[in-house]
Amino acid sequence: MSMTLFDTHAHYDSRQFDSDRDQLLSSLPGQGVELVVNPGCDLASSRTAVELAGRYPFVYAAVGVHPEDCGDWEDGHIERLRELAAQPKVVAVGEIGLDYYWPENPSRELQKRVFRAQLALAAELDLPVIVHDREAHGDCLDIVREFPAARGVFHCFSGSAEMAKELVKLGWMISFTGVLTYKNARKAVEAAQAIPLDRIMIETDSPYMAPVPHRGKRNHSGYVGLICERLAGLKGVSPDECSRLTLENGRRFFQIPG
Repeated sequence: MSMTLFDTHAHYDSRQFDSDRDQLLSSLPGQGVELVVNPGCDLASSRTAVELAGRYPFVYAAVGVHPEDCGDWEDGHIERLRELAAQPKVVAVGEIGLDYYWPENPSRELQKRVFRAQLALAAELDLPVIVHDREAHGDCLDIVREFPAARGVFHCFSGSAEMAKELVKLGWMISFTGVLTYKNARKAVEAAQAIPLDRIMIETDSPYMAPVPHRGKRNHSGYVGLICERLAGLKGVSPDECSRLTLENGRRFFQIPG
């Protein structure tokens, strides 16, 4: 297999990797993984993401506060994020957005305020954003429309094909996970079929959502090729071509020189 792959979203700061993080990350280039972006979910994990990017030449970082983790948000956090974003291998603001799935999440009003503050920061710094949207499609779309200067990706896309087309019209990217390989993944499959390949990126969202046949196990970037193969089948191109195009898309989006 001569695929060269870009896993555009993986959380190696997660405690699920505490036992073998270094060994696993060091093994990725040998598995055809050329690049990885590690997004933070709060200030601490954003700092860890920056640190990991400093240790591995092929790892890049994004910094941000996730909607599930924004309960202790203070306005001063924007300054901390601005400082982190100035680090050399930070390529995006993220993972940010809205999550209405869990009833115990911070209030919707707070989530929206934090989302808007970070979109404004990204627009100011001219960095792309990585958006988490779970059961909040309408509000996410409305809020990103308020920031025409912002550009970004809806990661682990779970919206409709119509929403995917709308985002592409706004100049945004869409990213798909191992969910594409699941039997019941009708919406993700329809969305992938509805938009052009030059607007698609692939990701594992490790350690979560491992693709078939590893579903239910800890995910890692070594499995991103399985997502690429599934996407290639949906788009009618070879896996090699799909890996080349999604790698190029990711480099262009995150402005990582080739």
